Parts: sequence; structure tokens; C-alpha cells
Amino acid sequence: MALAVRTQAQQAQVDAEVETIGRAVGDSRSLAATMPRLILEARRVAATVIHGLHGRRRAGPGENFWQYRRFVSGESAARIDWRRSARDDHLYVREQEWEAAHTVWLWPDRSPSMTFQSALAEHSKLERSLVIAFALAEVLVEGGERVGIPGLMAPSANRNIIEKIAQCVVHDPTERTSLPPSFAPSPLAEIVVLSDLWSPIADVHRTIAQLSASGAHGHVIQVVDPAEETFPYAGRIEFVEPEGGGAITAGRAETWKNDFEARVARHRDEIRAETDRLGWSFVIHRTDRSPTEIMLKLHTQLGAGREGTGINRWHAVAQPGRHA
Repeated sequence: MALAVRTQAQQAQVDAEVETIGRAVGDSRSLAATMPRLILEARRVAATVIHGLHGRRRAGPGENFWQYRRFVSGESAARIDWRRSARDDHLYVREQEWEAAHTVWLWPDRSPSMTFQSALAEHSKLERSLVIAFALAEVLVEGGERVGIPGLMAPSANRNIIEKIAQCVVHDPTERTSLPPSFAPSPLAEIVVLSDLWSPIADVHRTIAQLSASGAHGHVIQVVDPAEETFPYAGRIEFVEPEGGGAITAGRAETWKNDFEARVARHRDEIRAETDRLGWSFVIHRTDRSPTEIMLKLHTQLGAGREGTGINRWHAVAQPGRHA
């Protein structure tokens, strides 16, 4: 009898594992099937942001010409460009464009909760996060940066960066976690976290603190479905937690609206307090809004500061003595 009990328990475990594997394979196939559409959308968004942007435009070591500038007394005469100087009454130095690439780590949350899509949105949170991550990677690589995904892909400046990330995502055999794994980015790196951030607030705080410990700067983007903000439910509704948290039934869901909105606001306030303390940015993006909006907002935030190291370097600045 004991042997039979053990056998039944073992069979139950096998059945559970088969179901889990089947579900994972199904999710992977579904994601793989939608990937071409997501890639096309990401390229469209990236093209919108890239249009009109120029090179990083900072002087430094490199091979590409940037500008001519006036020779300054005390500099080595070896730096003078005599051919350019011969056309004018002044001496000019030929400057190269700065080519010290930095790394931007992207984390698109691919956990089960990200597959949620209400009737108020055309895309799931997962699809939107991937589109933003793909588009941002394209923009960054176009500007000479390297892009990596913690625990999934080493930093790369590959011109086919979208396809490279897509392949890594589709063939990733690991568990889909909500928050980035623990790793130590360099102090000059930047981190972009794209997640619904519905994890326990202690886990969110711990993750952000760990990622910022090396001095790296970061940006936290909460990607939410509009139903997760407006709570458009009424009557008897069963709410199912997609990551193993069980289910709960509301007899009159509309009576939960105020408490739900207050709890969401409190959760966000605690996240914002932590990002403010660490000098990180925190932005909310709804899936019924255009992905271009969040891309343009990220464009102003990445590399922020007087000595910005991100895509803010791409803003063209008029320079005296510059010639085409």
C-alpha cells in the first residue's frame, strides 16, 4: 500500500511537470509566433525616435571625424591640421568623435503576470515591454552603445541587435522572473527595468538597491494595462493571480474600486520614494498609449546630467568653427 501511495505521488509529480513543460512550450511557441510582428513594431518606433538625431558629438579618442576647432595656445603643434589651416588665417585642430561605448542593461519582464491583456488594450504588457526593449536597443546601438540583458545576453553592439535579443528571449530555458537577477553593473552603466512591478514592495526595493549599489544609474518603467488602473469591474468577478497566488471572488467587484486604487497609489508612492532616494527615474506606461511616448521620455532621461553618458549625448550642439 505504501508503495502504491508513493507511486501515485510520483505520478502526480510527473503529471505536474508534464503540464508545466507543456505550458512553457506553448508560451514559447505563442511568443515565437508573435515575434515578427513585435520586431516590425519596434523598428517603426525606433525609426521615429532616431529620425533627426545625430551622432553622440563629443570630442575624444576615435576614428570618425567630428569637427575642426581653433588651435589653443599651449597645445602640441602636432595636433594642427595644416591643410584646413591653409584655407584661413587661423590654425585649426581636427577633432575625432568620441567612441567610448557605454553599456545599457535592459530588463523586459516576461513573467506570467505580463501576459495580461484586458479589453481596454490592443496588446499585452509582455508584448509592449518587448517592443519598447527592442526599439530602445535599436536606438542605443545606432548611437554606438552596447546593450545587454541581465542573465540572458552579454552586452553587444550588433547591428542586428533586435534579432539577437529576440532569439535569446524565444530560446530562454530559465524561469521567467518578474525582477532582474542579482548582478553588478559597472558604475558607468545604465539600467532600464520594464515591468508591471506588482511584486511585493520589499522585493522591488531590494532589487533596485542592489542594482544601484555599484553606482549605476537606472530607470524604472511600470508597464500596466489600463484595467489595472481604472478597475472597470462590476458584479461577481473571480480574480486569478497568474503566478501561483490563488484566486479570490468578489460578490460586488465595484465596491472594491476605491480600496484597489488606494493600494495601487500607495505601492507606487513607495517605489517612487526609493527611486528618488537613489537618483533613479520612475515612469508609468499604460498599454493603451503609444510606445513612442515612453521612448521619447526615455530619450530625455537616459544619460541625463551635464556629463550624460546615454542617448542625451546625441543632441546636436552648434560648435564654432565646425565645418561639414
